[in-house]
Amino acid sequence: MKRYIAFDVETPNHLNDRMSAIGITIIDDGEIAGEYYTLVNPDTYFDAFNVELTGITPEVVMTAPNFRALWDEIEPVFSSGVLIAHNAPFDMSVLAKCLRDYDIEWKDYAAYACTCQMGRRLLHNLPNHRLNTISDYLGIALDHHNAGSDSRACASGTI
Repeated sequence: MKRYIAFDVETPNHLNDRMSAIGITIIDDGEIAGEYYTLVNPDTYFDAFNVELTGITPEVVMTAPNFRALWDEIEPVFSSGVLIAHNAPFDMSVLAKCLRDYDIEWKDYAAYACTCQMGRRLLHNLPNHRLNTISDYLGIALDHHNAGSDSRACASGTI
């Protein structure tokens, strides 16, 4: 069985070291096998730009779990396959910074793939390789900058 974990995070500010939302889509043997989305209390401030981009405000995450509380729930999923993200260096760095800042030990290395890089190598005719551009080209529904929708679009582009 081949298992891939597509994920996307939204961040509250320009530091990109905390999550305000996470979406996870599990792909087993070429089929979407599960989806997960939650807001995340980042335990930090929000920039106006990020609020405008994502629609996520400090008020809507007040009762959401913070990353430490969420990690126990999502770690088994993250450990169960190869991680995939669109612009994976960004999402992987946010994940690594959250693990570091909450003093959580995980793996020294996590295998991952980047659908943005895949798009650059395979879809030369596109004007850019943003998730919304690739999704439009492939006919994949997308509510861009919603972590759940972004992770599903990322997963759909790989199957």
